Amino acid sequence: MNQQNISIAFLRLVQIMEELREQCPWDKKQTIQTLRPLTIEETYELADAIDNNNWQQIKEELGDLLLHIVFYSRIGAEQQQFSIDEMIHGICDKLVARHPHIYGEVKVQDEEEVKRNWEKLKMKEGKTSVLQGVPVSLPSMVKAIRIQEKAKRVGFEWDHKEQVFDKITEELQELKEVVAAGDADKMEDEMGDVFFSLINYARFLQVDADLALERTNKKFITRFQRMEQVALSEGKQLHQMTLEEMDAIWNRIKHLNKEEPAS
Repeated sequence: MNQQNISIAFLRLVQIMEELREQCPWDKKQTIQTLRPLTIEETYELADAIDNNNWQQIKEELGDLLLHIVFYSRIGAEQQQFSIDEMIHGICDKLVARHPHIYGEVKVQDEEEVKRNWEKLKMKEGKTSVLQGVPVSLPSMVKAIRIQEKAKRVGFEWDHKEQVFDKITEELQELKEVVAAGDADKMEDEMGDVFFSLINYARFLQVDADLALERTNKKFITRFQRMEQVALSEGKQLHQMTLEEMDAIWNRIKHLNKEEPAS
């Protein structure tokens, strides 16, 4: 890793951002509020690239995100809130302070102890809750995963995965009861409890619940689109078919998928 090349590349980006901010009509108009949805979109594009293990796309999306970071920092400087070097030194100082096992005398046994120490240090910095750092705007499933991980770091955790599965069974029974009673508000409440328990179980199995659901989403899309193609090859549209006819095609596709070798 050539630090001089990194410095040259980074300073080039900063210089280009300054020029665009001063000369480009679009860049001049942007605010932190107008950039926010674009940053979220870029983050999801990076997530897609990671899911597809597409390193070229990962590189490009990281560049887009770095541009946004530089853009926000430029606006921060204009508003006399912070400079880009203050932002960078801020994260450097935080990393050093939260890694006393690297930059201090603290000894740790494993990554779990590192995580526990991280939470303790954050509380010393003025946090009033271990859950305080979970972003409000996170998607619900990702937020549930982060909440559970943070609760675990202070010992609020089941001992065995069997206990979590029992909790799922308990929550499903409670959902069944409120469905029978026809209480819409309680249905929503209990459905949330079921989801939360399932996410917790996935965590115990060391399965990423968000990735697992996205895998099923992709699988459903692929099979549904194949079903549409099969129906068209038979001269039919799905809306013209009965559920039984569609289900028969669906099962044929599932059977073919099982016979295909894994790629």
